[in-house]
Order: sequence, then structure tokens, then C-alpha cells
Amino acid sequence: MKNPRKELTVFLPCSDPQKPPDLAAELLASEHVDRVVLVVPKRHRGPSNDFAQISSGTLTSSETMGKVAAKTRTRFTMLILQEAGVSFARFGLKRFVDIGETTGAGLVYSDYQDVTGDERVAHPLIDYQPGSLRDDFDFGQVILFRSSALTAAVKSTARTQYKSGGLYAVRLALSRKSTVFHIAEQLYSRIQADTRTGGEKQFEYLDRHSEDVQLEMERVVTQHLKAIKAYVPPGGLEVDLTEGTFPVDVSVVIPVRNREATIAAAVASALRQEGPFQFNVIVVDNHSTDRTTAIVHNLARTEPRLIHVVPEEFGLGIGGCWNEALFNPACGRFVVQLDSDDIYADGTTLRRMVETFHAENCAMVVGSYRLTDFQFTPIPPEIVDHREWTKKNGRNNVLRVNGFGAPRAFFTPVLRQNPFPDVSYGEDYAVGLTISRDYHVGRIADPIYICRRWEGNSDARLDAVAQNAHDYYKDTLRSLEIRARQSRTAGRSRGR
Repeated sequence: MKNPRKELTVFLPCSDPQKPPDLAAELLASEHVDRVVLVVPKRHRGPSNDFAQISSGTLTSSETMGKVAAKTRTRFTMLILQEAGVSFARFGLKRFVDIGETTGAGLVYSDYQDVTGDERVAHPLIDYQPGSLRDDFDFGQVILFRSSALTAAVKSTARTQYKSGGLYAVRLALSRKSTVFHIAEQLYSRIQADTRTGGEKQFEYLDRHSEDVQLEMERVVTQHLKAIKAYVPPGGLEVDLTEGTFPVDVSVVIPVRNREATIAAAVASALRQEGPFQFNVIVVDNHSTDRTTAIVHNLARTEPRLIHVVPEEFGLGIGGCWNEALFNPACGRFVVQLDSDDIYADGTTLRRMVETFHAENCAMVVGSYRLTDFQFTPIPPEIVDHREWTKKNGRNNVLRVNGFGAPRAFFTPVLRQNPFPDVSYGEDYAVGLTISRDYHVGRIADPIYICRRWEGNSDARLDAVAQNAHDYYKDTLRSLEIRARQSRTAGRSRGR
């Protein structure tokens, strides 16, 4: 029987060409692989009798992607992102190729298994959407390209060379012309060296990326948004901060459920705020079943600025609780977020937020925070200031990251036009995207908020399924926002 046509060129990182990974020989022996090409650091380039080579400074650079496209000579190109520890299932390579052929997709990726010692755990991934714009979107360790789509994407991005963002630029360019397909099957395994949980990983890009890399990624996503006509120009509408009549200037909003260990400290940090304005604190108690309700009730008996709200409706998410405060008659002109297990850094937080509203005539203000454990000991990365947000391009770059930062504050008339979705994750990101489409968002770079991470946090320990649900929802929000921005652009082009 005639052997099947070899459809794969595989590119595999290799730190020392004198000692190729065992996987290289295994792949070369496969009936599906035409050639294995080692991607070696320039400083370590040397002879290898069995494998072709390309050299590059960074695996994900534009230089590497260009060399990969030039070197491939088969219908499909496979890029493996991990030098050691990847092992394909018995028919894993065949399944990749067959599904690549059947779907006609330009990029294909699959679920896999994490291996730690003798334990194997399924690692599901999520489907790709138009809003899957994060530069750290998880494709796993194996990416299959249709070679013609890869070559076209590399050619379309060749004008700008990126040291770290080449793969990011190529996959966004490819997604504009081709489909990206997720195989919900575990086609390979990888030895898991990184055992941190999802909650611990969500700040990873702040640690691993230098400012130069962040700027590169911003340029990539900005060019993509321009190409798909979802880019918004600098600026944004200003607001009339005198609009409407309110009982107080500022309301601190604290949604809470079962936080008896932290709610009193959160309320106290809100009540100690000082400034030339009137404010109140609205605690929306989502039918707590521990001592939270009693604690808030007792505090409210002696503090008239504390409004204790228990919704009539059961089953609300955090967004629904926010809406209870937002449309409460006691709500102020500005509403400022405070999570029930966090505190404000000092007594000036509200004043800083209000001053920024008036200085910049913005509809939303976002501060920066210090990350600590339950005892307020700083933990990495300590300061989260989202410096990727700039006045010039923050409204676009926010589509690349997973959040706006904290604390968040809103001009109530604008927020009432865009109430929160009734969910308990990403509700703030949803309204932030909507507001930033039209309005200027003010920023405070100094840490004015203390975010405590501890075992009681809802996102402290997330398994892969829960993390996927969070990431998929935020990708969906970005997809919706892209459509809204594209509609806005189309309307302008028609003269509406």
C-alpha cells in the first residue's frame, strides 16, 4: 500500500542543535512529516546532521515567522512552542492534518493533557472569536497553519518587524482572511512545569513583558483594529458634570455576599474618606447567609451615611447588585467601586477620583492598586497601574487586555444609560468597553486602592474550566464591542 503524502513541515525550538529534542526524531519518523526544522538561537547555531535549521533571536519574532514561511514546503506548517515535554497522541498528527484539510482553516489548535509526575489532567482550551485579541490567548503548545494562509499573513505584516509580536501580528492578520479552528480533543500532552492557578496567572503579562514588548503588542492590535475598521480615534466625548440632580456628590458602592471577615474593614475605609463633597456608602447585601447582614445592619444603625440595601430579587450577580445601587434614590452623581474584601489606600481616594472627573470632564475614571495578601503584605507584581492605557490610544489598547484596573468610578447619568450585565465576572469590563467607545476615560497612575488576594477571593483558585469560562466571556464582550465599533465606522462612512 502506498504511503500517504507527507503534508507537514514541523518547526521546533531547540536551544542546542548538537542536542536536538527527542521529539525531533520522533516527528521525523512520522509518515505525516516531510521535514523537521529546528529554530535555534543565533548565538548557538551549529551543525546538525539530521535536521534543517533556522536561527532567530526570539521564537515569536517577525524574523522567525518570515523564515518559517519561507522554509516550509508542504501544505501544512506546524509550530511547536515548547522545546521539551510535548508528546503527541497515537493519531494526533493525523488528526491535526485531517481536520486542517476538512475545515479549510488557516490556523488549527487543540486541547491537550497536562502531565505532572504520574498524573494526567485534561487541559481544555476555548474557541477563537473575533474578540480573542489578547496577545496571551492560549493556543496551547502546538499550532497548525495552512501554509498558504501563513505565507499570506506573513507577507501582509512584513512592513513592520516585531521582536516579540511577530506571531501575534501573523495570527491576527490570518484571522482577517481565514478561519481559526479549535479541536476540542486532546491531541497531545505536555509536561507541566508551571503549576500556578488561573487566578495567579492573570497578572503574568505584567511580569513577563517589558514596556517595549507591551508597546509592540499595542502597535499590533491597533493595526488590526484599523484593518477591520474597529479603531476609534484619540479623544472621546466630554460630559456635562452638572447634569441631573443627586442627593450626594459621590456614592461608594459595595456589592457583598458572605464576607463577614472583610466587610467591616471595607466599609470603614470608605467612611474615612475626606473631601469637599458629600458622599454615602451603599452596601448591596446579596442575601448573605453568614454574619455579613448583621454586621452591615449594626454599622448602619449608627452611621447615617451607610445605606444598607437588600435586593428584593434573589440570584443576582455582581452586576445586578451594582444596578440596585445605581438606580437607588440615594445614589450620588459619581459612583465609585469598592469590593467587599478590599479597602481604599487612604482617606484621599475619593477626592482623587472626583478631582480627575472635573479636571478631564470624563465619564469614567480608573485608578491603580496595590496587590496584597489578606494581612496586607504586598505580593507580586505589587503595583498594578495598567500603564498600557494612554490618552492617545487606551480606548483601542483596552481590547488587548482583560480589564481596566481598579478602583473604577463612573459618572452616574452615563452609567445609567449603560447598566451592568447581571453577571459576577467581567461586568465592569463590559460597561468600561461600552463607555470607552464614546467617552474619554481618566486614569490615576498612583496606587489608591488595596486589592487583597486570599483563599476567599472568587478568582483566587480557578481550574481550567472556570478560567476558560471567564476568558470566553471577555472574548465575547470584545467581539460585541468590535461589532459596535465597526457599525459606528460604517455609519460614518455612509454619512449618518
